[in-house]
Amino acid sequence: MLCLREPHTKEVALPELPAPSEGFVLTHFIVAADLERSRAFYADVLGGDVVMEGEPSIVQLANAWVIINVGGGPTDDKPGVILETPPDPNRTSAFLNIRVADIHAVYEEWGSRGAEFLTPPVQHPWGEIRAYIRDPDGHLIEVGQAPPD
Repeated sequence: MLCLREPHTKEVALPELPAPSEGFVLTHFIVAADLERSRAFYADVLGGDVVMEGEPSIVQLANAWVIINVGGGPTDDKPGVILETPPDPNRTSAFLNIRVADIHAVYEEWGSRGAEFLTPPVQHPWGEIRAYIRDPDGHLIEVGQAPPD
């Protein structure tokens, strides 16, 4: 069992954190203005499991992990880099991409929990169906269903 102590948190047993014995695990890190609000969005609206609270918080979404933390200034391992929430949610260079089995069911379920979709699901000529939402800090999330085989 892994134990972790982060600044401003107590020691927590974390048996479920992604810690590969070989290779790597991909996680997604987001900056939040309000940690509790963002953690609640990823857990309560999108249905993830909170595996760690505090700074940072970690939510497991299916087979992926979202690490949520407050912004901050440069550090010794990322000099000159400032972490902040998106200054303009209509301009982005990266986004979380979630693939679902039934986008219409997810659209109804997540919408009933408070997710605000930019549009209803859109069917594209190549068969893919997509819709987008934003988290409370404006991070863009694509929700898509692959075309049938």
